[in-house]
Amino acid sequence: MTCQKTSHNFTKIAFKPLHTNLFNIVLVSFFLTLGYGNLYSQDIKAKKKPLTAVKQTSNPKITTTDSTKTITDTVKLDTVKAKKTFLDGKVKYVAKDYAKIDQKKKRITLYNEAELYYKDVELKSGIIVLDYEKDEVYAGRIKDSTGTLIQYPNFKQGSNEVQPDSIRFNFKTKKALIYNSRTEQGEFKIKAQITKKENDSVYYLKGARFTTSTDVDNPEYYFRTSRVKFVPNKKVVVGLTNMVIADVPTPIALPYAYFPMSQEKSVSGIILPSYNDSNTRGFSLQNGGYYFALSDNYDLTALGDYYTNGSYALRFESSYAKRYKFRGNVNVRFENLITSERGYPDYSKQNIYNIQWSHSKDSKSNPNSSFSASVNMGSSKYFKQSINQANVGSSLNNTLSSSISWNKTFNTIPQARIALTATHSQNTQTEQISMTLPSLQGSIDRIYPFVGKDGVKKGLIKNINLQYNLSGKNSFTTTDSLFFKPQMFENAQIGMQHSIPISTNFKIFKYFSASASTNYQETWVTKTINRSYDENLNTVVDKTVNGFDAFRTYNFSSSLGTTIYGTFKFGDTKKIQAIRHVMRPSFSYSYTPSFEKYYDTYAIDATGKTYKDYTRFENGVYGQPGKSNSNIIGFDLSNTFEAKVTDKDSTKTEPKKMMLLNNLNFSTSYNFNADGVTTFALEPVRVSGGTQLFDNKMNVNFAATLNPYAIDNSGQQINEFNINNGGSLFRMTSANMTLNYSFSNKNEKKDENKQSQRNGGRSDDLFGTNTDLNDTRKSQFSEEDSENVITEFFNSKLPWDMTMAYSLTYSNASRENKITGNSIMVSANMDITPKWKGGISTGYDFVQKGVTFTQLRFERDLLSWRMSFNWTPLGPYSNWNFFIGIKSGMLSDIKYNKRSATNR
Repeated sequence: MTCQKTSHNFTKIAFKPLHTNLFNIVLVSFFLTLGYGNLYSQDIKAKKKPLTAVKQTSNPKITTTDSTKTITDTVKLDTVKAKKTFLDGKVKYVAKDYAKIDQKKKRITLYNEAELYYKDVELKSGIIVLDYEKDEVYAGRIKDSTGTLIQYPNFKQGSNEVQPDSIRFNFKTKKALIYNSRTEQGEFKIKAQITKKENDSVYYLKGARFTTSTDVDNPEYYFRTSRVKFVPNKKVVVGLTNMVIADVPTPIALPYAYFPMSQEKSVSGIILPSYNDSNTRGFSLQNGGYYFALSDNYDLTALGDYYTNGSYALRFESSYAKRYKFRGNVNVRFENLITSERGYPDYSKQNIYNIQWSHSKDSKSNPNSSFSASVNMGSSKYFKQSINQANVGSSLNNTLSSSISWNKTFNTIPQARIALTATHSQNTQTEQISMTLPSLQGSIDRIYPFVGKDGVKKGLIKNINLQYNLSGKNSFTTTDSLFFKPQMFENAQIGMQHSIPISTNFKIFKYFSASASTNYQETWVTKTINRSYDENLNTVVDKTVNGFDAFRTYNFSSSLGTTIYGTFKFGDTKKIQAIRHVMRPSFSYSYTPSFEKYYDTYAIDATGKTYKDYTRFENGVYGQPGKSNSNIIGFDLSNTFEAKVTDKDSTKTEPKKMMLLNNLNFSTSYNFNADGVTTFALEPVRVSGGTQLFDNKMNVNFAATLNPYAIDNSGQQINEFNINNGGSLFRMTSANMTLNYSFSNKNEKKDENKQSQRNGGRSDDLFGTNTDLNDTRKSQFSEEDSENVITEFFNSKLPWDMTMAYSLTYSNASRENKITGNSIMVSANMDITPKWKGGISTGYDFVQKGVTFTQLRFERDLLSWRMSFNWTPLGPYSNWNFFIGIKSGMLSDIKYNKRSATNR
């Protein structure tokens, strides 16, 4: 018997005729070494045995060991060298009922929960038969007491796993014949009537069907084909393929198909477009493109739309990440929108775009340096007119903002910091853009010059500290039409500001905390103005003066505050045992002198008799120095109310704490230098507060403005107290209250809509869900698993959630005394059945007496498929969208998507 290794994982086996005596000796030695005992014994019946190892032996002597002696055969063996056995590795097996060895047929039979391990082959089945003469192994099912076939084979070789009805495998040729095989490759589950394993890397399947359904034996859909070539972890090549849904063949068929099945996380591929039509733009192909799996660290998706009237859209989306370093994503969107046809009165054409970039750095990579970006910029009308975004919250938002920042800390003594930031703020109504590119912030940490060697900072003198701050800006103000054009940079405002704050804090009478500070500022600018009367133009003109200039200011401020605690006890037997009141009163004083030396005068007419004051630093990037001195004392009082109540649980011995008011704040100020015409001495009293109710599910916030001054018949404020004018002590000129209530029967908190926030909308779905029409495969609802326990009569727990927001605004600045805003908005989602989800977002405006934004949404879980429909029936954003498709990303192109155009 000879043994020959191949390049594969298994050993090729071949038997050759040997001398009878020699063959018997070698065979006896082999089986004794295996530990089989008597070669001629009958079936070995026992309970499941431990794994038995089988290994080749080359010992020329046959030894048997019992409890009394050792016998060694002294007969010399044939001088012919013994050849290796057919096994080239350890064989381990186990069986519950018996392991039967048939020497005549050269078979080993394992029965009931049989397991066989050889090299990278793992085989489990009801019955396993190893034919070591033919180099084959067979595995199949067995019957239980009711005659049902049980214990399906499980054949695993390397990373490939097959679960057939039966299997026949040849160790020498590496070929296998598999009946009713079941295997998984990525998201695909494949079942074939007959599978022929040609070698380690190629399988041929007959009568196959493959699906992404969980149950491969009873799938809700599958692709049926007669011939398949299957290369594990690489590809599936099929012939004529027909799609079957609910065991009903469909007309959808392909003469040939190729499915990549790489083990990589993602592979490049074509993204098929979807067909649609619009009354204003014609027929279209949308969201077609290509996905580039560029590397494990970054990718790129390129998508496009085309309409028959000439409109088109391009989108580029890329995500990138490097473990323990950074992560981010970039979205660039451009749309060329044409409405109607050229020559018609409603014809229009415009280009809109949007750029989003999000970047975050892992703090572990470098704790002394960080870089972050949050960019949302583009055309002001993008979210209002985009054909690929449907989010009313983003459309109603009036501001787009961006920030890119880098900062670094220098571990010097004292510590120093530097930061570079680029910011962008855009008003989508006025289309005005304010931008700093860049701004510089630098600082040196606080220095305590009077602290002794012990390092104790205590008292007025030792707490004196100073700091140095540096700020620089390159600021632009422009509009959409001039953004990043030469005119934008002509009006740049460049400046730098230095400040040295000096402060200290200390205790007075043990219970009062006092602080005092002064701040010196020096502002540098590169542009000033020279204002004069132009006799030729007969008007006042400003002439820009380029060149370095500077002004210097300083101010002083101080504060004094304390904390007062009070407890009102009602008795331990009462439902409310005690109420705790915490007050934090504080007084502040600030003084800023007049800097009239930086002011000049100019004539306002040709006579030159009337003059007005102005400063050449007007419209500077850091503002201008004040002309009048400021001498203000301020008062602020914050309150917190908390109660101790008897717990409803009688087993609890301690009372339960309950927050009554999180905050109740009063603030006002008095200006000693007010002139009583343009400024009034006493500022209105501002009242604000908030609390949480119903186990912190409802947030209540309120605010009011109380003005002590009266108004005249024309509604103008006069320098006379309202109480002296026959009124009350204060006039409530404005007030507002907001309620936010979120509740559900789910255990987990509802996911926030992060993409909606990024677009500038709300994080909840009060204005509907944020629908990215580029990819409607994503669910409109939370992806968390519901906890339904379905009974015979469908008496189950149906998950639901609800969000409510109420807003009330009162205005009385000029005796109008009316409610200017009164609206409620509600959003609710519920699992109507375990497979049906429904949701609604709506509201009502009690002032305008009309329904606010309304959206209806439905979704059906079709196991491997998902069907969704959302409808906005009212308003300028009315539209509907229907989608049905396979959830799996591998088959995401198998879908049907239909939507209407909005009325925008």
